[in-house]
Amino acid sequence: MYNYNNKPLLIFYETTKACDLACKHCRASAIKDGLPDEMPIKESINFVKSIKNFGKPYPILILTGGDVMKKDGIEDILRTARENNIPVSASPAVTDLLNDDAIDLLKRHNVLSISLSLDGMKENHNWLRGYDWVYDKTINTIDLAKKHNMPVQINTVVLKKNIMDLPDILKLILSKKIKIWEVFFLIKTGRSIDFEDLTPLEYEDVNHWLYYATSYNVIIRTVESPIFRRIAAEKETYHGTSLYKNLIKKTHELLGKPDGKPYAHVEKTRDGRGIIFISHNGDVTPSGFLPTVLGNVKRESIVNIYQNNDILQRLRDSSNFDGLCGSCGYNDICGGSRARAYATFKDIFEYDPSCINTYNL
Repeated sequence: MYNYNNKPLLIFYETTKACDLACKHCRASAIKDGLPDEMPIKESINFVKSIKNFGKPYPILILTGGDVMKKDGIEDILRTARENNIPVSASPAVTDLLNDDAIDLLKRHNVLSISLSLDGMKENHNWLRGYDWVYDKTINTIDLAKKHNMPVQINTVVLKKNIMDLPDILKLILSKKIKIWEVFFLIKTGRSIDFEDLTPLEYEDVNHWLYYATSYNVIIRTVESPIFRRIAAEKETYHGTSLYKNLIKKTHELLGKPDGKPYAHVEKTRDGRGIIFISHNGDVTPSGFLPTVLGNVKRESIVNIYQNNDILQRLRDSSNFDGLCGSCGYNDICGGSRARAYATFKDIFEYDPSCINTYNL
């Protein structure tokens, strides 16, 4: 059994904020060039080496950004991880930098997989990502990765605007023989995109549909919507609203009815428990969506921060949560999004307002 108090399952490292895309919802507020306080390559390498101090099996290092392909010295980071047997996955931006040579580089250094964003069909994806060429480039990059035998994970952010594209994305994922679909739910950050967030009832419908979609033999994980794990644990018949019914209807029209039954193997991770985030400047936060700074890897060991920080220790015990998330019978397997609690109440221990049970409050 994995001990989340001892070490994380995943370490996300925001290598740079530099990126050539202009995504409306970007967590990193990416810009064309890296910021002056970005960790130089020597400090990045020292951080990567320090991951070994967690002991085997080492956490998986997820290289993200911005765009990892714009990080000066990215090959040195990859080489360091490979030489120290630290498992690595990467989340590059779909630009001209992600070409044959780039994928060869990632393969050469034993990168396990790459995550590519696909947030809807052509119109919606291009709208969200800021350019009218991104959708076609994404599809071509999926095929390019497959040519190199590089496993691909698809990441999708759910908005009001693209909900009815979800069955289309599922069809495309299955047609490309992609096994993992990671679905992100919006954390409000004061951008104009915030109005695209879902209501609690829509959260419930979409998460139930995602659980149903696992019947088509695809692994689905959610980010900042741990109620998916509560739904998977309940395994109850769900009838839902017209949104859920329309999602099911469109799915059957595109794919027919599934041969299998829903199944989701879920880790009891959440922001700060099994997951930790290192920003471009070395700041450590519970996740990329929860900006509470816990320390900095330039001055303190990531092992010490993760194991001994008081806030992290409290986050790992769901009995510390307030309101609904503290009293819910699913607070260990779910626990609500700590990032959404913070975004709403400026309190990481408050309840998650996306949960359908908040309707009773």
